[in-house]
Parts: sequence; structure tokens; C-alpha cells
Amino acid sequence: MTRLRKNISVLVVSIIMLFIVSGYYCKNIRAQVNPSSNQIPTKIDVFLYDSNDKYISLVRQNFENIQGNNQGKIEFTFYDGMNDQSIQNKDINSVLQANKTDLILLDIVDIKKSREVINRIKEKGIPVILFNREPLNMEDVKSYNKAFFVGTDASQAGILQGQILINMWKSNKNMDNNGNNIMEYVMLMGERDNIEAVERTKYVILTINSDGIKTQELALRVAGWNRNTARSMIEALYLKYGKNIEAIISNNDGMAIGAIEALQKYGYNKGDSAKIIPVVGVDGIPEALELINQGIMTGSVLQDAQAMAEATYKMGMNLVAGNAPLDNMTYEFDSTGVAIRIPYRQIIS
Repeated sequence: MTRLRKNISVLVVSIIMLFIVSGYYCKNIRAQVNPSSNQIPTKIDVFLYDSNDKYISLVRQNFENIQGNNQGKIEFTFYDGMNDQSIQNKDINSVLQANKTDLILLDIVDIKKSREVINRIKEKGIPVILFNREPLNMEDVKSYNKAFFVGTDASQAGILQGQILINMWKSNKNMDNNGNNIMEYVMLMGERDNIEAVERTKYVILTINSDGIKTQELALRVAGWNRNTARSMIEALYLKYGKNIEAIISNNDGMAIGAIEALQKYGYNKGDSAKIIPVVGVDGIPEALELINQGIMTGSVLQDAQAMAEATYKMGMNLVAGNAPLDNMTYEFDSTGVAIRIPYRQIIS
């Protein structure tokens, strides 16, 4: 009887062990068949300096495309800074206090406040990729080993704009309205202290002058990247300078389009090649491309919104995964060691 009880006990234990092992393997097989069933998406908070900026709206669209192609893997939340650092600070503080973000992508409003914002993010140990608007001092980015920057070579945009105007000047003698052999222009600047604006403004004229063409600045106006502001400014400047304006150089397409709308009020840039004041911009937004195709706008310099979004996202995800920031990317850091530059491309009719 004792031996029978012992045999029964061994049998019961064996059956229990069989169920445990079988359950483990079934669970393991289910996990292998559907590994993403319990996957928690990477939460990415994206802070935009101003959603009304046409280029930034294109960057956002490309972020949304990335999310659409990675359903269940990533989750973007967008915040509009409305070109106001205090609004952006409030949103950033709210996200940091919630402790639910894995990655921050930051298009900072005030480039002079980068260190303050980065320090707050650093306290939480969250990776941050700044993009588009370059901090005034790259040391701010270097101060945190999980912070990097994705931008452009602003001087390149100015150089390419200059080349467009050089070709126009040489191929169309009618551009020199008063025949004094001097290109007289109006400059529309985005912001006084913005690195992109400063470099674009500087290098477009340096490029033209280096080709032996003399220039004269009739006026420089800071229009805050804004189409409506630029329109009002050019309306007033045309009344003052009239046909002496031989070119309008804009730091972005939005202001360039505003300038064109002002010129059209006075009968220019409506499609008649004999009555046009050359206008060049930067960004390559769809509306500008259409105007270029119609011969209404002279040219633009493409700032690749898709490349900007993809590079910013990929670098950020590398940091989230604990990989090197440029792992499986084709870019290299510039001399700062923390920034990559998306190349520009010239667009003309």
C-alpha cells in the first residue's frame, strides 16, 4: 500500500510538471509568433516653434508619415509653441512632470534660451534632439550627452540664392532697370539674431559680389518669417523705391510670397515676363514651387522637410535604444561633434 501511494505521488508530480512545462512552451511560442502584441509604443513629444510656419507644417506632416508607417511602435504628440517661448516652456514642463515621454524633439522658439530648456530635460535624463532652429551657442547642446542638433548649413542657402540671382542678372539685361550696372535689392530678413537668417542674408550678397557684380541694399526689413508682414513692408517700400527695386531677396518662401502679393498690387509678377521683379526665397514649399513653375517667382532653395524629419527621428530613436546617435545613418557630425546638416538644393523655373 505504501509503495502504491508513493507511485501515485510520483505520477501526480509528473503530471503537474508536464502541465507547467507545456504551459511555458505554449506561452513562449505565442510570444514568438506575435512578439509585438504587448509592445508599448515609444512616446515621442514634438515641440514646434510655430505651426503656422509653412516649412514647419511640412516637417510635421513628415513626422506623421513616419508614425503612420510604424503603427503601434511609436506615438507622436505635437505641441505648438505659437512663436512664444513661455508657451513652449509651459508645454515642456507639463511633459516632464508627467514622466511619460521617451524622447523629446525640440524646435525651440527662442534660440537664446536653449541652455535653460536643455538643463530641465537633462534633469530627467530624457534624450532630446533639437532641430531646425539652431541654438545661438552650440555649447548649450554639448552640455548634455543625450542632446544633439539636426539643422542645415545656413550659408549654403545664401550661396544658392546668390547663384540664382547671378544667373538671372547675366541672362537678362532688363533686370538692370536704370542701367547703372548695380543690382539694387530689398532684403527680407527672418529675425535679427537667428543664425539661419544672419547667414542667409550675409552669404547671398557675398556670393553675388564675389562674381564681380556690384550690389546696393535699398532696404532691409525684419519680417519675422511672416507672409503678411512682408506683404505690408514691400507695399510701402515699392511706393518709396518703385522701379529701382531690381530684386527682392527673402530668407524664406513665406515672406517671398508676401512680397509677390505686394508687387502684384502694382501690376508686377503676374506672369508677364516683361514685367517682373525677381524674388527668391528659401524652403521650397509647395506654393512657392507652383509660383516658380508659373514664372511668377524666380527661384527658391529647397530645405528638405522629409530629410529633416527622418534624420531627427532616426537619431532620437538611436538614443532611446542606447545606440550611437548616428547608427545606421548616412550623416556625419560637423566640427561641433553634436550637429548634422541637411543639404539644400536649388530650385528655378
